[in-house]
Amino acid sequence: MQPAEPRSALTLADFDYVLPPELIARVPLPQRSASRLLEMNGARFHDHNFTDLPKLLRRGDLLVLNDSRVLHARLLGRKDSGGQVEVLIERLEGRAEAIAQVRASKSPKAGSRLQLEDAFEVDVLGRDGEFYRLRFPGDAAELIERHGRLPLPPYIERMAEAGDETRYQTVFAREKGSVAAPTAGLHFDHELLAALREGGVAIAHVTLHVGAGTFQPVRTENLAEHRMHTERYTVPAATAEAIAATRAAGGRVIAVGTTTLRTLEGAAVDGELKVGAGETAIFITPGYRFRVVDSLITNFHLPKSTLLMLVSAFGGFEPVRAAYRHAIAERYRFFSYGDAMLLHRMDSQ
Repeated sequence: MQPAEPRSALTLADFDYVLPPELIARVPLPQRSASRLLEMNGARFHDHNFTDLPKLLRRGDLLVLNDSRVLHARLLGRKDSGGQVEVLIERLEGRAEAIAQVRASKSPKAGSRLQLEDAFEVDVLGRDGEFYRLRFPGDAAELIERHGRLPLPPYIERMAEAGDETRYQTVFAREKGSVAAPTAGLHFDHELLAALREGGVAIAHVTLHVGAGTFQPVRTENLAEHRMHTERYTVPAATAEAIAATRAAGGRVIAVGTTTLRTLEGAAVDGELKVGAGETAIFITPGYRFRVVDSLITNFHLPKSTLLMLVSAFGGFEPVRAAYRHAIAERYRFFSYGDAMLLHRMDSQ
């Protein structure tokens, strides 16, 4: 049974909760798969370790991973006037241009230049809402990777360190383009992936490049007025074929992370999963009818975030609220470097 709450009945305040600050995971655990896993079946909760995952999935299930790789998308610098700026790349546009957020005491104007990382200058071509279009003096991806910094989420409250270079990337990251990690995938190491395969769980990939908009808060109480940021994705033909084969054999499609879920549901918004590249601005809230995904592995999300709304749509509004209360009482670790949940869609168990 799908969640019954219509989108218009819920407001931003319905997705708020109080999180003790000490439960925010600001550093990763020594081992990727050492995190905890809260399994949720409707109103029933089970506490596991993430290494228990092969026992919780079934032979014939399909695990779908997002193989996007995080760019060194944060760059520090200064304006022509000498004022400091911080640039967070949203997406690359061709070889030499990028869309970015620019933080400065005074907004830079079109026609001005920014000196970044004492290494190169970019031209400010113009502004579109909260984003700026920047022109680089060469290959933008190469310059960003060589001189930029890994963009840890704001709530971690520190700059990236040497260890984050590996731990804020999944072990299966391949396609460069994200400004934030698909964090549910951070729990997997090669040994766990091998154990899943040995247990008869198939693995497929999609790509969704996470944009800087993922950090933007919802600014309206009426959820119907919120507009999601757009993100680019690719669904390979092999993945669509694996999903069809899993369905035919009675297995479950398990999305690793909200980015994977948004990719699959966004590519099937017209009813049939479409192969190839596209863009999605899908906003999933309670009342949404899921077409592709049966189970979801995800981290614990920020209050009032679109990701919490998505999870509430998948697992049910009240059950997810109860699950978060349980996680707080049991001292689970929250957000990107935190623990995980395994949710089963209520009509697909």
